Amino acid sequence: MTTKNNIPDINQVIQYLKSLQDSICQSLAQADGKASFMEDSWQREEGGGGRSRVLTDGAVFEQAGVNFSHVSGERMPASATAHRPELQGRSFQACGVSLVIHPKNPYIPTTHANVRFFIAEKEGADPVWWFGGGFDLTPYYPFKEDVIHWHQMAQQLSQPYGEDVYAKYKAWCDEYFYLKHRDETRGVGGLFFDDLNEWGFDKSFAYMQAVGDNFIPAYVPIVDKRKDTPYGEQERQFQLYRRGRYVEFNLVYDRGTLFGLQTGGRTESILMSLPPLVRWQYNYQPEEGSAEAELYNTYLKPQNWLGL
Repeated sequence: MTTKNNIPDINQVIQYLKSLQDSICQSLAQADGKASFMEDSWQREEGGGGRSRVLTDGAVFEQAGVNFSHVSGERMPASATAHRPELQGRSFQACGVSLVIHPKNPYIPTTHANVRFFIAEKEGADPVWWFGGGFDLTPYYPFKEDVIHWHQMAQQLSQPYGEDVYAKYKAWCDEYFYLKHRDETRGVGGLFFDDLNEWGFDKSFAYMQAVGDNFIPAYVPIVDKRKDTPYGEQERQFQLYRRGRYVEFNLVYDRGTLFGLQTGGRTESILMSLPPLVRWQYNYQPEEGSAEAELYNTYLKPQNWLGL
């Protein structure tokens, strides 16, 4: 999977990512049963482009966005080189598939997944490269069996790569998707990994593919199980309120959002992760003993869901 100069082959990664976008969109459209994805292809003036696909107002999904991008540039943004000085003076390429799904029914969790590859090159020097990605689940009215299923899928796909891989990337996910200003996790976690290159290109690429390929088997069974659960205005209003946490995280903390905006990416594609409807409420407190309170008291705290 590498060239004769031992440089990772980004074209193989791009080919996989495009096919992953195709298969995920097909599976989500099938799960929705009503709406289909609209595609918007775009070019970036500084280099590269992408395919943004968005499904809106479906039978199951209020909005689902699945974005493929491959961008390049002659220099890294200052925010990146401040943390990674070895990237200074290098050209870069970044490619990935990123998705966010906002269902209609408050009993179906919102979810996010992302797999990506980055490489920075300079004449006369070895390339700097890594893989990253993961998936996480953000329920409003959680079912423990769904959370366990989600984490079982994460554990099973990670198992072939080492006994400690799931625990390491699960903990990283809990830490990453944490809203410091709220003192709560965004949801029930999953996997998050970044800067992955210590395994070498082939194994690192294989793990990224395992994460991408297992997203649909992890998520769609939950969708099928919960999509017909009855709900009322109270559940809908709570869903809209909790979606606000999604907006706060993406605009304040999310690395991909910040990188995209700072490198002159396409704003519409970068911000397609935001929910179509959302609300904030001053000093909201869930009623004691309610289903809403259970989310805060039980599910928004990092824990060992598999008893490992």
